[in-house]
Amino acid sequence: MQVAAYAAKSPESPVEPLEITRRDLQPNDVLIDITWCGVCHSDIHTARNEWGRTKYPIVPGHETIGKVSAVGADVTKHKVGDTVGVGCLVDACLTCGACHDGDEQYCEKGSVGTYGGTEPVIGGVTQGGYSKQIVVRDEFVLKVSDKLNPAEVAPLLCAGITSWSPLKHWNVKKGDKVGVIGLGGLGHMGVKFAVAMGCEVVMITTSEEKGADAKRLGAHDVLVSTDREAMKAQRGSFDFLLNTVPVKHDLNPYLMLLARNGTMVIVGAIEPLEPMHGGLLLSGRKRVAGSGIGGIAETQEMLDFCAEHGVTSDVEVIAMKDINAAYDRVVKGDVKYRFVIDMATL
Repeated sequence: MQVAAYAAKSPESPVEPLEITRRDLQPNDVLIDITWCGVCHSDIHTARNEWGRTKYPIVPGHETIGKVSAVGADVTKHKVGDTVGVGCLVDACLTCGACHDGDEQYCEKGSVGTYGGTEPVIGGVTQGGYSKQIVVRDEFVLKVSDKLNPAEVAPLLCAGITSWSPLKHWNVKKGDKVGVIGLGGLGHMGVKFAVAMGCEVVMITTSEEKGADAKRLGAHDVLVSTDREAMKAQRGSFDFLLNTVPVKHDLNPYLMLLARNGTMVIVGAIEPLEPMHGGLLLSGRKRVAGSGIGGIAETQEMLDFCAEHGVTSDVEVIAMKDINAAYDRVVKGDVKYRFVIDMATL
């Protein structure tokens, strides 16, 4: 089927209208009319080929919300009219050890990204959510509660799950002292989740202005990382640090904040980091780890938690025609904290 979309056709071109081909509905497929799509920085990296692996033309978008408009003959979990979501994954083998453990994002045979992957039925490149419709395998379609504003749910499917997954995997619990390093699309969700879990939440930032906004989001305290005395006073006091900083930076000052057996998880920096002092890990049995998105069951768990606790993203809604200006603003850090496209404007 032919579907209207917005795509990048080269690293230098704007994201602009393009008609794309979606596969016909298979027995285990769900056809979704897309209503909202979040704008992730990964969309920009991909559209501009900043990671060096983009195949053009490419339709970005992996924070997608919509309504089911048709289902294949074998689909039982979803029905026409349901509000659903599609995150960063649209397929995986579902038979390997990682998939068996609910870690489809780490599929040993290679998971299929919502855009930029290999389309498993008709071949070619998977195309994302900046489009009118998408066809997705039933197992990768998520239920979205009608209790929540769907525009504010969209970023949960990447920014949300990227912050949620490490909090759950490292068993962060009520009463833990959690530091969130960096306040952006990921960091603001880290603050909201940790607060809703009953943690003592501290925003760690270089900006006092961002600290004030973190308190609006629910953070109990703010630690300005450029204040040496304040950092010294907090040494050895954090059970868990969620590090959302997206660029190369020095981890050593943050390692000193960790309590014995404490963990810092990197979720933002997809590039080399500054050298780390091994002694800071040995003194207190501290850990540094990394985490990407979560699996499908974990993402559904997050969405259910959000419905129960009223947690959503802070968003600015834009029209499809404004996507290129939005990209420029994301690069400048000029959004609180996620753009979401009203797909009715496509």
